[in-house]
Amino acid sequence: MPAQRSLRVVIADDAVLLREGLVRLLTENGHDVVEVVGDGPALVAAVVAHEPDVAIVDVRMPPSFTDEGLRAAVEVRGKRPGCPIVVLSQYVELSYADDLLADRAGAIGYLLKDRVADVADFLDTLQRVSAGATVLDPEVVSQLFVRRRDRDPLAALTAREREVLSLMAQGRSNTAIARELVVTEGAVEKHVTNIFTKLDLPRDDEQHRRVLAVLTYLRS
Repeated sequence: MPAQRSLRVVIADDAVLLREGLVRLLTENGHDVVEVVGDGPALVAAVVAHEPDVAIVDVRMPPSFTDEGLRAAVEVRGKRPGCPIVVLSQYVELSYADDLLADRAGAIGYLLKDRVADVADFLDTLQRVSAGATVLDPEVVSQLFVRRRDRDPLAALTAREREVLSLMAQGRSNTAIARELVVTEGAVEKHVTNIFTKLDLPRDDEQHRRVLAVLTYLRS
């Protein structure tokens, strides 16, 4: 595994134990936590002040503990377009991921808080999101399949293409998808091209089209 680069991180979470646990986890793994805050407005101010490599944001923060973190994250992206953000949520709340992906800039992670316990996976997610990837928690992807309806824009996809799109939604590269499915990278590239074609996505750079594909996946 290649060496991971040191990241400058802002953390926004009102739960002291989780917040301090994240600080310790990150610093012990060579990252620099530049500021820790407990509410949405403080998050926006911290990101503007420090321009971190990634911000870790709890969805529910004071005062109402509903979607303050999400709204602050969207505001952050308005003030600093493309700012990498990893959202932590206690539950699968698909509209939150959809709102954050709406600007199509990528660099978004959506993880359930339980996922932090897998330290290697969590740290890898921070690296990938900071580099511009879109990473959705596997449980979010799983529930997307459960919530399908009759008028499914993904109906034209084959079972294998849906599988590839599911892994794309988890932020996997073509190489990683090939490894997961035990197929060649060329086969994955063909599936990805078919997905773009069947979803009628405009010709653009591949990262942008991958984000559009994930948006279609979320909204179906």
